[in-house]
Amino acid sequence: MTTYAHVAQLISRIVLGVILIAHGWDKFQITGLEGVTGFFDSLGIPAAAAAAPAVAIVEIIGGILLIIGAFTRVTGIVLTLLMLGAAVFAHLAQGIFVTNGGWELVGAIGAGTLLLAGLGAGRYSVDAYLPQRGQEAPAERELQNA
Repeated sequence: MTTYAHVAQLISRIVLGVILIAHGWDKFQITGLEGVTGFFDSLGIPAAAAAAPAVAIVEIIGGILLIIGAFTRVTGIVLTLLMLGAAVFAHLAQGIFVTNGGWELVGAIGAGTLLLAGLGAGRYSVDAYLPQRGQEAPAERELQNA
């Protein structure tokens, strides 16, 4: 993979991570869990009182993991499923445009996290220094081969 591709992965991880952290933080500090729980309840989301803080925590922790590039493939899958759930429960019926409550934002985030789940975090990440199953860390291999 080229340096450009690794930099693109880094920038994508940072942007997606910041967006997710902001949305998780909003659920705790701006809208508040009571408001989010009421919204989830109005959508028919099961166990809304448990789902609201769980979603906020997943968004914050997932965002942090994306930014540092740790456990990116698993994090990407979890976040993609979260965005799919958000689309199905809250946004698909509203059309595409976010100004009408549509799915474009969760769709873009979901597509980005799915891409990271498939490609991984890239060279500029914690994952690059973690050994893969039965192998030494990819970054160590690159240094040895340089």
